[in-house]
Amino acid sequence: MTSTEIASWVALAVLVFWAVGAYNRLISLRNDIARAFVPVDTQLRQRHALLVQWLDALRPFVEHHPQTLDSVVAACSQLQAACDVVRSRPSAARPMASLRLAEETLAEARVRLNAELPAKPELLAGLAVAVLGEELAAADSTLGFARRQFNEATQNYNDALDQFPTWVIAGLFRFRGAGTL
Repeated sequence: MTSTEIASWVALAVLVFWAVGAYNRLISLRNDIARAFVPVDTQLRQRHALLVQWLDALRPFVEHHPQTLDSVVAACSQLQAACDVVRSRPSAARPMASLRLAEETLAEARVRLNAELPAKPELLAGLAVAVLGEELAAADSTLGFARRQFNEATQNYNDALDQFPTWVIAGLFRFRGAGTL
């Protein structure tokens, strides 16, 4: 074997090892997204349970505007359906966009519902409504933290997809960008 052939084989081996390493890195980053979605999913479920309890407790206070309450219930259902779709592939961009939209719809419905609550907060004080409202605020805060961690994992993956020469491997194996929440 000549020195040119040896150099060619060494260069080919280095290229193959780099390609395997780049592929494994992309797989690892995509798995990080799935791991980062687990706390988001858990927090969404816990918040959903709290929202249902809160809505049941609020029902007597907003009986004159049942459509407002129904819009929050519908938004909760939409969010749960979107979350069920995302759960199977948290790195898929389109289902994540639909989950993000469902979350925004729920937030808007909650704002409208809060606007319909009695103007005197002392009417709600001491009731389960106030306690559940505080628990909901804490759940929203915890969900925000989990969402930031998920978005960070997603950004790391998307950044890796954009780096040269890793984008060559990403294109070869059809890695797609992930959506943030």
